[in-house]
Parts: sequence; C-alpha cells; structure tokens
Amino acid sequence: MRIITLNTNGIRSAERKGFFVWLEQQQADVVCIQETKAQINQLDPAIFCPAGWHCFYHDAEKKGYSGVAIYAKQQPDKVISGIGWADFDAEGRFIEAQFGNLSVISLYLPSGSSSEERQAIKFHAMARFSPYLQQRAAEGRDIIICGDWNIAHKEIDLKNWRGNQKNSGFLPEERAWLDGLFTRENWQDAFRLVNQQADEYTWWSNRGQAWANNVGWRIDYQIISSSLSTKVTAASIYKQQRFSDHAPLIIDYQYP
Repeated sequence: MRIITLNTNGIRSAERKGFFVWLEQQQADVVCIQETKAQINQLDPAIFCPAGWHCFYHDAEKKGYSGVAIYAKQQPDKVISGIGWADFDAEGRFIEAQFGNLSVISLYLPSGSSSEERQAIKFHAMARFSPYLQQRAAEGRDIIICGDWNIAHKEIDLKNWRGNQKNSGFLPEERAWLDGLFTRENWQDAFRLVNQQADEYTWWSNRGQAWANNVGWRIDYQIISSSLSTKVTAASIYKQQRFSDHAPLIIDYQYP
C-alpha cells in the first residue's frame, strides 16, 4: 500500500506544474493533500478528481485559504469531513477516510509564523489534539495521519536549527509536544522508522536560495498508530520536480 502526502500550496497551482501527470505514474493507493486553497465549485472534476480516483475535499470557509483533500483508489467505507471543532473545521484542516479497520487522515495543523495570535491558535490546536489522539489510539484502529504538521521535530529535521530555536515550527514547546506523541502516546513517525538520513526535508522557504541549497525543514509527516510500526517498508521525499514549496512524502506499507 502506497500513501502520498503533499501540501500543494494551491491545488490549481500544483496542477499547472504537472502534479496530476506525475501522480498517475506513482501507483499510489491513497493521496492526502493540504492547502488546496480552493472551493470545490471552483475545481473542474475532470482535472481535480481524475479518472480512477474517489476524491473528497474539505474546504475552508474563507476562499483561497487552507483546505484538505483525500484521493483514494478504493471507495472508502466512510468519509469524515472535519474533526468537530468549529474554528478548526471552518479553516478546512481535517478529513478522514476509513477503509475497514484503517483510517487515513489528511491534516493541516496551523502555522504560527505570521503572528503571535496565530501561534496562540496553533498552541490551542495542539492542546486539543493530544487528548483526541489518545482517544483515537484507544479505538484499536490502524491510523495514518498524513499532513503538514508545521513542526520540525529534531535538529536533524531542519538545516539551520541553531538559528531557529526561537521561531515557530522549532520552538521547544512544539518539539516537546511531538516528543509526547511519540513516547507517552506511542504514535510513530513512519519516515524515521526506515530513514535516518540527514538533510531530508519536505519544505523550503521561497526566500533566497533555500531550495537550491537544500536549506529546508521536515515538517510533513505520516504519523501512524503503533499497530502499523512494523508495516512500513520504504519512505522517500520526491524532489525531481517542484509542485509547491513542499515536496511529496511517499511511504509504502505492507498492509494489511
């Protein structure tokens, strides 16, 4: 089973850059997208729900902002749009597809880089997400949470870690929160289960020569329930083409 996640920074922009042509060559089973930045009625189904895919979008109420989507080769048993928090759901940040005992979620956690107010919103979302994940883990389902988490976990996960310790995305509180998910709550970072290499990033600033010099951050994850920890067989980040300021994260699972 192959699952791909990508923050497209605008699904229409990614399409113009060849994302859907590339996707058809990937033999993916499920694709999770964040930052669609579009309303469903603005998207031509022939392009944005390609033949052979079951496509589900959860839009932000604000036009041109946020939004998540899931594409699946197999028809899901159930699709859940929204997590149940009015403010979070208004920004189109969560959609879940269920296939038997497997849940695949496309998640877009808030960024706090633009202002102190947005950082406070990010912390509030994190505080609510911890008990939610505890509840989900207790269900006994196999769960894969794909998306842009807007946090680099460890020093290995961004190039200039020394200079970013006071910046959103690498704050001690944010990193400690991920520590808690991966230890006390027993979720797993699927990528790091099979790939411990340095300089493996999924996002690059558009400023300067960040992409050219690989000055990046690994902020996109597939975070999985412990029941799947032995099922990850390969993980890679696709960088041969650029569809947005993020790169596709591709993970293969031996599942079921």
